[in-house]
Formats: sequence, structure tokens, C-alpha cells
Amino acid sequence: MCVCASVYVYKVTTSVRVRIIWGRSAEKFVVKLSLADQLLAQCYFNILFILGRKMNPFIENAVKDEQRIKRATGLCKQLVAVFTHSWKKKAALKQAQQDLNLPQQSLVTECPTRWGSGQKMIGRVLEQSKALCQVLSEDRKTRHLVLTWQDTDVLESVNNDLGPLQEFTDALSGEDYVSVSYLKPVLHLLRTATLAETDQDTNLTKEIKSRALHYIEEKYSDPVTQELLDITSFLDPRFKKSYISEENVPYIKDRVKMEMEQVAQKEQRACVTTHPMPLSAEEEPPSTSTKRKRSLGSFFKTKAVPASSTVQLEDTIKAELDNYLITPTIDGEQDPLAWWRVHNVNFPWLSKLARKYLCIPAMSAPSERLFSASGNIVTCQRASLKPAKVDMLVFLAKNL
Repeated sequence: MCVCASVYVYKVTTSVRVRIIWGRSAEKFVVKLSLADQLLAQCYFNILFILGRKMNPFIENAVKDEQRIKRATGLCKQLVAVFTHSWKKKAALKQAQQDLNLPQQSLVTECPTRWGSGQKMIGRVLEQSKALCQVLSEDRKTRHLVLTWQDTDVLESVNNDLGPLQEFTDALSGEDYVSVSYLKPVLHLLRTATLAETDQDTNLTKEIKSRALHYIEEKYSDPVTQELLDITSFLDPRFKKSYISEENVPYIKDRVKMEMEQVAQKEQRACVTTHPMPLSAEEEPPSTSTKRKRSLGSFFKTKAVPASSTVQLEDTIKAELDNYLITPTIDGEQDPLAWWRVHNVNFPWLSKLARKYLCIPAMSAPSERLFSASGNIVTCQRASLKPAKVDMLVFLAKNL
């Protein structure tokens, strides 16, 4: 598949229809999916496009219809614009920062396509509030932009509530470690600690937390998405059943067991096709050259009844799953893929499922970084590159 600037997923059924926008041209292609992979593909796209775009819609939803927050954030945008477009104001801000012993940092501009830029803008304005007040008060045309104590209280409430969420978003957007299995623990932590209301919270803080939590729970209420999150958490040796509700544990175990059987049967069929079993001595066709005389014992010999391979496979898979569940969980800082690499011999079928599910990124940030890398390669001066060449260049750019 060629790397592109924008990807639009139309449908996930037995095939995935994707429209790729490359410059001014568009290319459509269809990726065929087996029935076993439809659920995984549907869940993957749910997480990719819900979580990947979570931060900015989350902030907008949390502050929607709240006039105090609208006024305070609008005031932040106006004063940031003043310092962005005036070199005199920038110089005066730098001098005020030196006089007040504040960090000499520029203001952050909110960008709709830049994750968490709104929260970073608010945090920087609060950090430099004294210097901003000093500079804006000197000019009669900008005195109306000075933050009042009511605006400061509102911005502090928003910053305190959204700051931890930005940290979670940055952590989940990594691509060098397993992230999808963290979703269930992160949601649990948000529900029980980060977004839980306390007695010290103001009414505005409680309202922001309530709206934010309702938004998150609504986005993850889809049963298919919940099932994927449970499976990935189950296959992570750091968590296993810790964050799965007790009523869902039997279903997740049956689902994992079913997929293990499918993987095992598929490998057995591939092994039989590649290496057919030789005929036994009893099944060999009789030789026409010499006729062997039957012994007396052959009259009393009964044909051995082979054990059911299906029963043996089910018992093996059940024992492997039970052994995995009784092994102790590992530390949260350890790499689950390294653990599976070491225990691949003890859990051969589970390790294959772990590689299948734990490779899913929790957010669309890795893929969007890939789009940015391809945009730096396919420029106006290099617009005639073939898709295969772009694939190779992007691969080298991300792996060297």
C-alpha cells in the first residue's frame, strides 16, 4: 500500500474500502478481509479514529455551553494573537520576564490540528500571567485583555483538569512500545482517580470532570470496542484479568480459547499439507512379489483406536490458558513483548495471539507521523516519485 497524505475509510465488512488522496489525484483500492479478521479490523478503526482525535474534541465537549470557559479561553486567544503579531510586544514580554525572573518562553498558539495545543496555551498564559499583565497594562489599547481573577480561576480549573489527560494522550501516542493494552487501565484510572470528584473541587471543576467522563464513557460504550480492549488487556502479562469485569472474564476466556484453536488448527493443516504423514506398515499396500504367511497372533490382534486429535488439542489449549493465568503478573515498566519472547515455548498459541493484538497502536499518532514523513519526502520538487519508491523511502526514514 502506498503512503499517502490522507486516508478515508468508507466501510469495514468483508472488505475495507479506502480512498487515498495524493496531491490532486485519488486512488481507490479494496483490501479483502477474512471473516476471522473482520472484528479486529472494525475494532482497530474504531480505536484509531476515536482515540486519535480524542484530545481536541474532548476539550471542546468539556467546555461546551459554558460561558465562563468560553470567555476565558477566548481572552487567551486574543492576547496570544497580540503578542504573536507585534514584535514590540514580544520584546516587552521578554524584558518583563527578565524583571520578574520568569522563564523566557514564547506563548503557545492554539491549533485545531495540533493535539493538546489549547491546554498548552492555557498553561503558558497562566505561567506568564504576571509578565503579560505588566505588558498589557502599559498600553491603553490592550488593557481590556488583562486577565481578571475570575478568568484566572476558570483557566486554572481547566488546566488542572485537562493537564493529566494531555499526559495520558502523549503516553498513549508512542510507537516504540505496546500501548493498546494500556487503554483499559487508563480508562479505569480516569474513572476512579483523575476525573473523580473530590470535596476540594469547585463547582466548575466538578462540571468539567463530569462532562469529560461522560464523553469518554460514551465513546467507549461500543461492545465491539470493549471486547477488543478486554482481549488486549487479557493478553498483556502486566494486567491479565485485573481490569476486566468479573462477568466478562468467562466470555473473554472462551473467546481467546476459540482463537487459539483456530490458530492451532490452521498450523496443523499447513503442517500436513507441507509434510504429509507416511503410511504405516499396516496401511502399506500388499506386495505382489512375495506373499507373507500370517502368524497366529494376527488373528487375535485388534485395530488400535486413535485418540481424538480435537480432544487432545482442546485439553492442550485449556492447560496452556490456565497456566498463563496462574503465572504472576510482571512489573508495569517491563516490556510484554519481551516476556512473550521468553515464554514462547511455554505458551506457543497464546504468544501468537499476543503478537496479533498487542501490535495495534492505541492512537492514530504513529500513522499520522508516517503521513508527515511521507509529506516531507513527496514535495513539489519530487512529485513524480512512484508509489513503490515512496514506500521504500518512508520505510528507510522511519527505520534507520
